[in-house]
This record gives sequence, C-alpha cells and structure tokens, in this order.
Amino acid sequence: MPTVIRKSGTAILETRREILHAVSWQVRSHVWSPPTDEYETEESYIVLVEIAGMRDDDFEISLENNTLLISGTRPDLLERRAYQQMEIRFGKFATSVNLPGPIDIEQARAEYQDGFLTIILPKAR
Repeated sequence: MPTVIRKSGTAILETRREILHAVSWQVRSHVWSPPTDEYETEESYIVLVEIAGMRDDDFEISLENNTLLISGTRPDLLERRAYQQMEIRFGKFATSVNLPGPIDIEQARAEYQDGFLTIILPKAR
C-alpha cells in the first residue's frame, strides 16, 4: 500500500508556484512573477519583492479587497545576444499578496533599494 503524504497549505502553494513557473517558461508567458515574501511584525505586514534593475517610478502598487497588487515592467537591453543560459526575466511582471488583516493605508509606505522593493503596511488599530 502506498504511503500518503499530506502537504501543508504553504507547501501546496509553493508546489503550485513552481509548476506555474515551469509552465510559463514553456509557453513564453508575457507576464512573470518575481520572488515575493510576506511576513508580519506586531505593528505591520511587510511585503518584500526581489527585482533588480528597476527605479522607484517603475512600480505600480494598488490595494483591492485586502489584496496587494504589484506590477511593472523590467526593461531589457536592446543589444543582440547569443545566450548560453537565460534565467533573468525581463518585460511585464505582476504579483499579488493576500493580506491577513486590515491595514492603515494612510501610513503605508514603499521603498526600493539594492534590488528589493519593500512595502510596509501598518495594521489598522
């Protein structure tokens, strides 16, 4: 009889993200998702997006129904290249994060430094 292994919700989401990433490479999806972390402190929800080669003005950030939406376009170099390996994605990207609770949107802030976009969303009191 085979052993049944149950994955936690987090493991299932990570597996789904890996599958979608692999499929997107095969079908040449025009929109890709950068690596994104979300964590919580006592006062805030923090979203960290790893995406080098950008400027502050290159990001669109919005909040809809407790879902944070982050998008933009990472420009590609216009020179011709013969790749031996290609892992760095360019073009349009988008990612979303479901926030676990209400936030104080008036106090929210974002900063981009050293290839990381950090969004700080204070919890509503």
